[in-house]
Amino acid sequence: MDTKNVLLLGAGLMAKPTLNVFEEASIPVTVACRTLSRAKELCKDTKHANAISVDVNDQQELDHAVAKSNLVVCLTPYIYNATIIKSAIRNKKNVVTTSYISPAIQALEPEIKAAGIVVLNECGLDPGVDHLYACKVIQEVHTKGGKIKSFISNCGGLPAPEASDNPFGLKFSWSPRGVLLASQNPAKRLWNGQVQEIAGGIDLMDTVEPYFIYPGFSFVAYPNRDSSVFSERYQIPEAETVSRGTLRYPGCTEIFKTLGAVGMFSLQPLQILDGTSKPPSWKELTQEILSAPTTSETQLIAEVDSRTQFKSVCERNHVISGLRWLGIFSDKPVDVRKTPLDTLCALLQEKLSFAPDERDMVILQHKFEIEHKDGSQETRTSTLLEYGDPQGFSAMARLVGTACGVASTLVLDGTITMPGVCAPLTADINEPFMQRLLKYNIKCVEKTIM
Repeated sequence: MDTKNVLLLGAGLMAKPTLNVFEEASIPVTVACRTLSRAKELCKDTKHANAISVDVNDQQELDHAVAKSNLVVCLTPYIYNATIIKSAIRNKKNVVTTSYISPAIQALEPEIKAAGIVVLNECGLDPGVDHLYACKVIQEVHTKGGKIKSFISNCGGLPAPEASDNPFGLKFSWSPRGVLLASQNPAKRLWNGQVQEIAGGIDLMDTVEPYFIYPGFSFVAYPNRDSSVFSERYQIPEAETVSRGTLRYPGCTEIFKTLGAVGMFSLQPLQILDGTSKPPSWKELTQEILSAPTTSETQLIAEVDSRTQFKSVCERNHVISGLRWLGIFSDKPVDVRKTPLDTLCALLQEKLSFAPDERDMVILQHKFEIEHKDGSQETRTSTLLEYGDPQGFSAMARLVGTACGVASTLVLDGTITMPGVCAPLTADINEPFMQRLLKYNIKCVEKTIM
């Protein structure tokens, strides 16, 4: 096959910016989605793309599509990546994903190497662009004989300040389920020489601290997943602090903590949500979850108070006001989704959605505490700030989708050829990746602040 051809699996929000990278390079793309109409919509107004329907759970159907490509780009939910990579192994085709390297993918490495294919992961924003500029500074410092004493990285996908007009300071252009579940996951980090293990939910939300980036913003941050592994991944064994976290506007995490404490994040099906009878009102569902004696707002708020420890009257008033605004004490009928968490997600997606003229914002910052070879100290930051375009792409879609497309070109043109599972953590991948992203004005800005 002389002409390079890409199979793009998935037609979600990130897919169009990815497709645009290929379109600009006149690279033929087959967009595959289980729903053909979504794939066709994505291909509209393109010269080099066509649409097909593919169910990734149908091995024959998937193999047929993969066999016709040079490169498979996975923009499907991460749970399908291992299935897709197995098809790529059978058909000896390279793969690019935006997801973290999972244990399931790592376990396939012997087969991937035997097939002689590249499986490049973590090529979006976070993970992705964050790796590029973390490794850049770390490698520069090490080359000059210095040490990284502390590495702290925080990233947030948020509404732009003028659109943060609700008690959460949060809006979604996608399902909020992943964000809610992530807030319940445990975290782990290296902090001042000690490994900290933090339980999910209330304990995780209690770690929230103010995080300064620019005087014009007010953020809080909390740990995300297992940061301790980045001592090895970023090759900074000398670091006493290694922490990666999530940024939010103040007030969001307190409401999340309370919703979790009262049982709204439960994944246990409830009879009241089984869909066999008239949908309950939100106050009836809240009464059921709290085991409250009545549905009066006063009683429900009293039950919330009894299950939550607020740090101040001000915090308590903010949270109760936020829950009232959300509508969980109201007569509004519930959009039934079987479990409290999924039912809450439907409400959040309705209440926390972007208006057509509103824009999102992505902010990422690495902060390095550096000890140079001569013993001098430096605090350096590496910061990316991006706003979405209400008439075009969201900031999140542009950053993730464009980075994925650019990374894919590195595999297509033979810049990356080493068979196996990899991610942008080494100079041979990172330097050309960063250089090509500059064409799209995607970069972190470095400053010495101390």
